[in-house]
Amino acid sequence: MTNTKNTVKQKKKMGLTTRIFIGLIAGAIAGIILNYLVPASAFKEDFIINGALYVVGQGFIRLMQMLVVPLVFCSLVCGSMSIGDTKKLGNVGVRTLIFYLVTTALAITVALSIANVINPGIGLDMTAVQASASDVSTAEATSFADTLLNIIPTNIFNGLAQGTMLQIIFFALVVGIILARLGDRVDVVSSFFSQFNDIMMEMTMMVMGVAPVGVFCLIARTFAGIGFSAFIPMLKYMGAVLLALAVQCLIVYLGLLKIFTGLNPIIFIKNFFPVMAFAFSTATSNATIPLSIDTLAAKMGVSKKISSFTIPLGATINMDGTAIMQGVAVVFAAQAYGIPLTLVDYLTVIGTATLASIGTAGVPGVGLITLTMVFNSVGLPVEGIALIMGIDRILDMTRTAVNITGDAVCTTIVAHQNKALDREVFNSSRIKKVQPLTQDIDSDVEPFEH
Repeated sequence: MTNTKNTVKQKKKMGLTTRIFIGLIAGAIAGIILNYLVPASAFKEDFIINGALYVVGQGFIRLMQMLVVPLVFCSLVCGSMSIGDTKKLGNVGVRTLIFYLVTTALAITVALSIANVINPGIGLDMTAVQASASDVSTAEATSFADTLLNIIPTNIFNGLAQGTMLQIIFFALVVGIILARLGDRVDVVSSFFSQFNDIMMEMTMMVMGVAPVGVFCLIARTFAGIGFSAFIPMLKYMGAVLLALAVQCLIVYLGLLKIFTGLNPIIFIKNFFPVMAFAFSTATSNATIPLSIDTLAAKMGVSKKISSFTIPLGATINMDGTAIMQGVAVVFAAQAYGIPLTLVDYLTVIGTATLASIGTAGVPGVGLITLTMVFNSVGLPVEGIALIMGIDRILDMTRTAVNITGDAVCTTIVAHQNKALDREVFNSSRIKKVQPLTQDIDSDVEPFEH
């Protein structure tokens, strides 16, 4: 009887992050086994890889996509409403936007520099990469003026239905500001958004409950289809992207954190690692929003008044990892096709990729679509994107982890500047015990402060 109770307790202690890691590793092993040990057959392809693994994996992705619009909308309404003071909200918003845009430009610069040192496209045997250019989806470039105008929705219901994130953010901020200004006169509406936000957080926790299974299927299908042999001709490209991501995360982000806050970067990474792991396994920034907000509050001492504004905003417009991939991909394709790039071309890439990252949906694979407009801006053949499509899933997971780390660093810096950061919580060893989201998905989630 005692042994049974101990077993139950051990099961309860296994957190969400641990279960996701188990799903991640088990999925990789299962995928490799399917790729190398299981003979090719209709059952393997149709019922396992493109059947069960595809349906469950994509079903999990769709569940997360289902949450995106209502979660971001309610989070931003509650966040802007809780800040209250319009002047303070403007201050937080401007600082956040500047940080996101500057780090994105830095990310592309880092990527271009590293790519030109490694030269990933030189010596590539184009026939060794089997990919179909017809599979490449394209996106049209948008001028800076139109990008600004597209922020303002002509019909917010169309924006909500189509998931136009910049328009949703704009409308949510306006609603939140008005609710804060009207105060007690709109208690019913304020309570509605606060309670609906709690509903979305709880729904997210329910979706996270199936995350280990979804992660297993996604990773298993990735490795079953790619295997290790597909990596060989692309190792230099992968190495350049991963090195640039490491520099951005460990040097740029943590350097800015140390400079602006004086906090210990090692403690930051240690406390935030579970969120990075979840982002890596799912390859979607939007799914990490509740986990990021709660971890920043519980382990970093960041007020939810700040994080509930900056984190959803960052999940939409801060795509440094995607920008890095685009910078390396430009150099890779130019070298593979023997097309020289000038300094003006590199500056064009920096500007175009920065604008392309704004409004990019935080869901898997979208970076490849926006990459087409970056290629078009410097006259590179869009067919070159087909060269990297096969291995992009692995890199997509890594750059998503970098994206959400940038969001968290920005949030911590902005909270410090607005005196909304509890340094004692950040430095306290006792806070390791507080893991409301990573320990058990049934734990209560603290509602946003008002």
